[in-house]
Amino acid sequence: MNTRNIWITVLLLCSGLFFACEDKSYPAGLPEYEHHYYIVYVPNNNGTVTVNRSQAELVKLPVQFYSEFTRGYDAVAHYAVVTPDVPNPAVLGVDFQVVDSDGNTLQPNNEGKYTLTFPQARKATDAVYVKLLNNPEPGTRVVQINFEDNITPDYRVDIFSTAFRRTLTIE
Repeated sequence: MNTRNIWITVLLLCSGLFFACEDKSYPAGLPEYEHHYYIVYVPNNNGTVTVNRSQAELVKLPVQFYSEFTRGYDAVAHYAVVTPDVPNPAVLGVDFQVVDSDGNTLQPNNEGKYTLTFPQARKATDAVYVKLLNNPEPGTRVVQINFEDNITPDYRVDIFSTAFRRTLTIE
């Protein structure tokens, strides 16, 4: 086979692949997912943030709320402070506090969960804030702040398994 025939064959194969793609119209979404939203940490991973215990500024853990709609209700995401199985876990009220963006201490609900509210369930970015309390006890302390599913009769705020947890290491 000569070079010309090889080029013609390659050209025919490539054009065949190009024209084989068919244009399909997909619906905008399924009705069962119209009130289904997601909350994730940014960047989109279950990474660790390491901070110095004497840090004065708030620790900001950015989040993304995924939605393609504007609704007549506010969507609420839940998160909880989780103590990992480590020798020196961080203690809420001793090593850190969960706070708002102004540094005011937040209180969990009766189930021990904190909330982030997204007005009208609109797509948005926000953050979970942590205030370090400069505990003089030596050693590294660790805590996880995990998003959890929030299922209500009107909507569902779900998590990505790849970005629902942020581990905070306090040195």
